[in-house]
Amino acid sequence: AAATPGVERVRLGSIEPDLLTPQEIYRLAEGCGGKLCPQFHLSLQSGCDATLRRMNRHYDTTQYRAVAEAVRKAFPGAALTTDMMVGFAGETEEDHRQSLAFAREIGFAKIHAFAYSQRPGTRAAAMEQVPKSVKEARAARAGQVAAELHEKYLRSCVGQIFPVLFEQAGEDGCFVGHAPNYMEVAAAGENLHHCLR
Repeated sequence: AAATPGVERVRLGSIEPDLLTPQEIYRLAEGCGGKLCPQFHLSLQSGCDATLRRMNRHYDTTQYRAVAEAVRKAFPGAALTTDMMVGFAGETEEDHRQSLAFAREIGFAKIHAFAYSQRPGTRAAAMEQVPKSVKEARAARAGQVAAELHEKYLRSCVGQIFPVLFEQAGEDGCFVGHAPNYMEVAAAGENLHHCLR
């Protein structure tokens, strides 16, 4: 896709960390002519190895950390985003604490945090369940960490200049689009109004 005339941005979708090796990351950085957006949505689910094993995920935090480090080396300033599940069957308070600590260590630009929902017939449904009130409390804590990390990443972008693909006009007279790192940008200007017509 990067070689297609007129294509200026290529963005990868959600990626399983066990499918992305450091060697592949460096190959992507070299082979896309600078068109691959420096934003990678690496599925995490949990930052606790014990929980990852119960989830039957095929990676651990050591492997995840290596992939994150390789991405940052190949794409300086890249935004790492992820999904984080809290309250999975059997998750202890210590498991949850480890998961949030790992999220802070990686320094995600954005986290979609959500509570585990029991599904009949699955292996996890037969495991010990976390009470709903506990899941809600953990989801709130994960949301707070997500907000803190998102603000920290945005602050790291202050003072930098990014090319922005403006996509729509907002109600307040501003125009909204995304930088290559998928951070949302709003700007005002008559020239933008003409460009979006």
